[in-house]
Amino acid sequence: MPDRFVRVALGVTLGLLIAFVAQPYILAFLYSAEAPRPVTARGDLSAAERTTVDLFARAAPSVVHVFAQAAAQGRALMEPDDEFGQGPGDGQQQGSGTQTGTGIVWDAAGHVVTNNHVVEAATKGGGSISVRLSSGEVVSARVVGTAPSYDLAVLQLGRVAKMPPPVAVGTSADLKVGQAAFAIGNPFGLDHTLTTGVISALQRRLPTQEGRELSGVIQTDAAINPGNSGGPLLDSAGRLIGVNTAIFSPSGASAGIGFAVPVDVVNRVIPDLIKNGRVRNPGIGIIAGQEATAARLGIDGVVVLRVLPGSPAAQAGLRGVDPRTGEIGDVIVGANGSPVHRLSDLTAVVEETGLDRPVTLLVERDGRVRTVRLNTADVAQTRL
Repeated sequence: MPDRFVRVALGVTLGLLIAFVAQPYILAFLYSAEAPRPVTARGDLSAAERTTVDLFARAAPSVVHVFAQAAAQGRALMEPDDEFGQGPGDGQQQGSGTQTGTGIVWDAAGHVVTNNHVVEAATKGGGSISVRLSSGEVVSARVVGTAPSYDLAVLQLGRVAKMPPPVAVGTSADLKVGQAAFAIGNPFGLDHTLTTGVISALQRRLPTQEGRELSGVIQTDAAINPGNSGGPLLDSAGRLIGVNTAIFSPSGASAGIGFAVPVDVVNRVIPDLIKNGRVRNPGIGIIAGQEATAARLGIDGVVVLRVLPGSPAAQAGLRGVDPRTGEIGDVIVGANGSPVHRLSDLTAVVEETGLDRPVTLLVERDGRVRTVRLNTADVAQTRL
C-alpha cells in the first residue's frame, strides 16, 4: 500500500512538472495573436487634453526655428546636423558655430521676437540668420534691433510664401503661482516641442548683459532645454505671457527651473526695437560700484562709482567715488519709498518709473541722509 501511494504521488508530481514546463508552449499555441488586434475605442479626449491640443494647434504656427551662423565659421552643406548635441546654457551651440533657438512671430509684417543671445554672435560677427517656419519653409532674416539688457532681439523675415499668424499676446500683470504654463520651442533641434507645467514663482531677478538685472521674471517648471531660447511661454488660453530665456541647471538640461521675460516687458520693449532699432532704457546716469566690495565695507546700498556728465544724476548733484583718494561719495539707500540694498532694487524702481518720469532717492553722504528728486532719462549706454 505505501509503495502504491508513493508511485501515485510521484506520478502526480511528474505530471505537474511537465505541465509547468509546457505551459508557455501551450499558451503560445492557443493564444498567440497572429493577426492585427482589434482597436479598443477610447472615447473622447478629456477636457484638459482637448484644451492642450487646441492650444498647440493655434500657437504652433506662430513659433519658428532660428539659426544664427557666425561669419568666421563656414560649414559644408553635406555635414550632418548634431541635433542632439549639448549646448551651453539654455541655447544650443552646435559644433559648427551655429547657434539655434526659437522665435515668435510678432506681427503681420514678419517681425520675429527671439533672445538676443541666440543671434548675438551672428550680429557682431557679420554672420547670417535663417528661420524655419512651421510650414517647413526656410527664409533668411536680418536683425532689426537688440536689447541686451532684456535679452531680446527682433528679426525681420525675408520674402515668405505665406506669412505665419502673429502670436496672441496676454499680460503678465495678473499671473498667479500655480496656474498652468505651456512652452513651445525647438529643444536640441527638435522642431515644435510642447512642454507643460505651472508657474513656479514670480518676481524673480535674472542677470542680463550691460550690468543690469531684469526684475519680475517668471519662473516655470515647464521643461526648457537648449534650443528653447526665445520661445513662447503661454497661458491656458494660448496667449503669450513670457519669452523663455534661461534655465538653471549645472548640466545645461532642464532641471525644472526655467525663466521667462514677462510679456508686459516684451510688449514695451519690442515696439521700440522695431521703430528705432534699440530700446530706450530709463536711468539716472550713474555707474554703480561692485556689490561685493560694498558688502565687504559694510555698506548697505548702491555706491555711486561715477556720475555721467549732463545726466540727471549730475544735474541733481550726486557725487561718485573720488578717483584720487578713493573716498566714497554718495550711497543710494532708497528710491520712491522703497529700500535699496543692491543695484537690482534701484533698477527695479527705475524700470517701473519709466522714461522722463520723476523719481525720489534717499542718498547717504558722510553719514547723513538727504532726499534727491530727479527725472529719469534714456541712458542706454550706461549701467543705470
